[in-house]
Amino acid sequence: MKKADIPLFFAELQAANPHPVTELEYGSDFQLLAAVLLSAQATDVGVNKATRKLFPVAGTPQAILDLGQEGLEEHIKTIGLYRSKAKNLMATCQMLVEHYGGEIPRTRPELEELPGVGRKTANVVLNVAFGEPTMAVDTHIFRVSNRTGLAPGKNPLEVELKLLKRVPAEYAVHAHHWLILLGRYICQARKPRCWECRVSTWCDFKPKTPAP
Repeated sequence: MKKADIPLFFAELQAANPHPVTELEYGSDFQLLAAVLLSAQATDVGVNKATRKLFPVAGTPQAILDLGQEGLEEHIKTIGLYRSKAKNLMATCQMLVEHYGGEIPRTRPELEELPGVGRKTANVVLNVAFGEPTMAVDTHIFRVSNRTGLAPGKNPLEVELKLLKRVPAEYAVHAHHWLILLGRYICQARKPRCWECRVSTWCDFKPKTPAP
């Protein structure tokens, strides 16, 4: 993708969806963090199904600690890797209560000290909760960035760093959501829906999928 095309690419995504939001359901910064922790190797639909039952019962760090690990596992057992996720979430809640008064820290180093929180999870929280222009590179963003030529890279960190350099500042806060949604619904892995894509004009992908 040519550098001059990047603003046009994002302007079109913005026109289609001016105020993109995460598809994870949450009612507080902590619930966002918990949902993102649970979403690793799981779908947002699956996580939402579990948290709709969990959060009304235990929607704060202390409430989850009071629930206990077995109680937490019972609520999230429909999610893949639920035992290890429950262990990490319990440990994270303990740290939040002991060190942050039950609140979510606002810096990357503090977030990444929480059990189960890596760079991608920290990026999501910093972006969605605190409005920072981070790029949480998941499988969708990785695919879209490479396929379109927007920010090609061999690994998520390489793609992230290129996106931070190439995405115009006026689009940076929402870019991560636009790219996820583009990858999830249009620029899909096996058969991209090129005939429905609003930004195909600027895409480097040559074997465009024809309309069925």
